[in-house]
Amino acid sequence: MLIKVLAENTSLSDKFDNEHGLSLYIETGKHKILFDTGASDLFYRNAKKLDVDIRDADYLIISHGHYDHGGGLGTFLKANNKAKIYIKEGAFDEFFSMKNDEEVEYIGLDRKLKDSKQISFTRANLDIEPSIKLFTNEYHKYPRPLSNKTLLAYENNQLVEDKFEHEQNLIIEEDGKTFLITGCAHNGLINIIEQFYLLEGKMPDYVIGGFHLSSSGGLGESKENIEKMSKYLLDTNSKYYTGHCTGEDGYKELKKIMANNIEYIACGSQIII
Repeated sequence: MLIKVLAENTSLSDKFDNEHGLSLYIETGKHKILFDTGASDLFYRNAKKLDVDIRDADYLIISHGHYDHGGGLGTFLKANNKAKIYIKEGAFDEFFSMKNDEEVEYIGLDRKLKDSKQISFTRANLDIEPSIKLFTNEYHKYPRPLSNKTLLAYENNQLVEDKFEHEQNLIIEEDGKTFLITGCAHNGLINIIEQFYLLEGKMPDYVIGGFHLSSSGGLGESKENIEKMSKYLLDTNSKYYTGHCTGEDGYKELKKIMANNIEYIACGSQIII
């Protein structure tokens, strides 16, 4: 499997631009998959620099209804008119972020794109193919990220804390290995892994994506919570690649305990497994 990072908060070198967002190009033996589109057309521009032709993508998965994961959807639709796009039902609802001065900012998707014929709305777990699956989270034993508290949804004519029912995760199986790909893990990374275990009967071999440990550029979780998470993740015996909403500070805290079991991904990074 080949994974190329098209959008992320940082860059591997000056060759690649970056933004607050996430987009991963995934190439299996049979398919080409785009997971999220970042916040703008950046994913498309970096794709060209990484010799990725967006027109060739078979599937686009949008992890949840925030602009930093689906802001490039319009660009994708202009470039690719054949790919099947999977978005969770409710992801085009209105979502907001609470700022320090108690003002709110719209952080949802472009609702004008909702009626695209390429989009299929998922309601629950879905097997796109036997080796490509989507799942949502029903397991909530462990706490969700603390920084979720500033993320709001518009329901019944009022703003309420987002329940993140519009979030979905991706499973890919290839060559006897299982990959779990997350967007922001708003439902809590440990909850997502536990849900994966309930579905698959085993832990993933690789986990790739954002783990939502940052808030306003700094740590959004206590070091104690991150230490507990690190120990849990180590016990899974999985290999982790992370970036975006994990934050560089969050990554450093995870790295202290997880050492070589976790690596940071930036725009321009390539993972070959």
